[in-house]
Amino acid sequence: MIVCHCQNITDRDIHAAIGWMRAADPRSIITPGRIYHALGKSADCGGCISHFVAVMRSDPDIGVPQELRTLRASQASQPKEKAHER
Repeated sequence: MIVCHCQNITDRDIHAAIGWMRAADPRSIITPGRIYHALGKSADCGGCISHFVAVMRSDPDIGVPQELRTLRASQASQPKEKAHER
């Protein structure tokens, strides 16, 4: 099915790009921008982004790599450095 009419991107294109990126780098964070770039295209009007993201999320390979899942939690537990303390 066509997800982005402006750039003629289908759900199959999105899933293929995710598979290719995951095979190339299993640790990479996959974003809509990276998918557009992998397909050699760029976002145009943005009207499709909610559907685009829904298709991304339906892909089993989209998940954040296991070793990166706790990154935010570990950073939050560290005291923040104030600008004047740098």
